[in-house]
Amino acid sequence: MRLLFLGDVVGRPGRRVVADRLPALRERWRLDCVVVNGENAAGGFGITEAICDEILQAGADVVTLGNHSFDQREALVFIERQPHLIRPANYPPGTPGRGAAVIETAKGARVLVVNAMGRIFIDPLDDPFTAADKALSACPLREAADAVIVDFHAEATSEKQAFGYFLDGRASLVVGTHTHTPTADHRILPGGTAYLSDAGMCGDYDSVLGMQKDEPIRRFLQKTPGSRLETAQGEGTLCGIAVETDDSTGLAKAVWPVRLGPHLAETWPEAWD
Repeated sequence: MRLLFLGDVVGRPGRRVVADRLPALRERWRLDCVVVNGENAAGGFGITEAICDEILQAGADVVTLGNHSFDQREALVFIERQPHLIRPANYPPGTPGRGAAVIETAKGARVLVVNAMGRIFIDPLDDPFTAADKALSACPLREAADAVIVDFHAEATSEKQAFGYFLDGRASLVVGTHTHTPTADHRILPGGTAYLSDAGMCGDYDSVLGMQKDEPIRRFLQKTPGSRLETAQGEGTLCGIAVETDDSTGLAKAVWPVRLGPHLAETWPEAWD
């Protein structure tokens, strides 16, 4: 099975590059399942229903979220009626929405997608390890799912690495999001799970984490309240990770970083071309 995960979509440049490039990539690479993190898609803060629909129409099967899940208050309502939008599974009981989704591919395969959020250097939720274990136990790889993708939205690389090893052998892919900076540690763990500490962002890299540079720089220099952060508006780069799985086990056979656009060195799964 061919899987593609795209990192945090940041504002209009991120939405534009996903809309412009994903449909062709889905066909060119014969992708079976695409997951996109959309928690910064609405001006850098949260997601709206219209934007969620836009990402799904571009070719995503599931949209994941993170610490900005409900920055747009309408998400509290529409997440209940959108089965392809999930928020971290370790939000407290009673939080609107769901933390996992199972989708069926065009070929009839079942893919479980789980979203969880870390607790180190970020607004802490319930235990993400327990939440992920519960979700994967309810829909085990090879028994109830042909592939499992886990988006771990977290700040600390130590927590992300521990999380990856905790799920090694039980997921096809464990990928980190949140820092908006792609890491170079893509690999297959000993148990067969593809891993990447952070997928990076889909957005304008001539920026500070997708935001116009002046205000973040001023805040570091002056440490005083100022203007609202605004998304940078240059050309976006598509960032993420591609994984090919073994159909008999659901585990990873090959993994490639994906970076398509300006500012970063481009890379993609050339074996799929």
